[in-house]
Amino acid sequence: MFSLTVRSNFMIAHSLPRPAFGPAQGMHGATFVTEVTFRRRNLNQDAIVLDIGEAGEVLGAVLAGLNYKNLDEHPDFAGKLSTTEALAQYIADAVAAQIREGDDGRALAGIDVTLRETPDAWASYSLEFDAD
Repeated sequence: MFSLTVRSNFMIAHSLPRPAFGPAQGMHGATFVTEVTFRRRNLNQDAIVLDIGEAGEVLGAVLAGLNYKNLDEHPDFAGKLSTTEALAQYIADAVAAQIREGDDGRALAGIDVTLRETPDAWASYSLEFDAD
């Protein structure tokens, strides 16, 4: 299995209004380092997983919709908790929706998204694709 990873960051504000989240129940900010890994069983005709520039542009476009936003007011999170895990899934789904439209994207085996909130804590989500 081959992989290509691109990385960027974004900042949000949100609250997690449930007792399980302790002090994070109130409004607070978070900065996430976002890593998206594209996996592919075989390299394409150019001997790559995916064009690095394209991968970075897609990630940048997805994160632009989240960066500096209050997720408590974001329509995609209405009635949902915006936990780190939920954000990882949201980003994976959004990246997949854009990248899978091209020939190289249809050949991908999956996408892994890791959100690092601190150097000591992170969450990941893996999205597996069916073979076409």
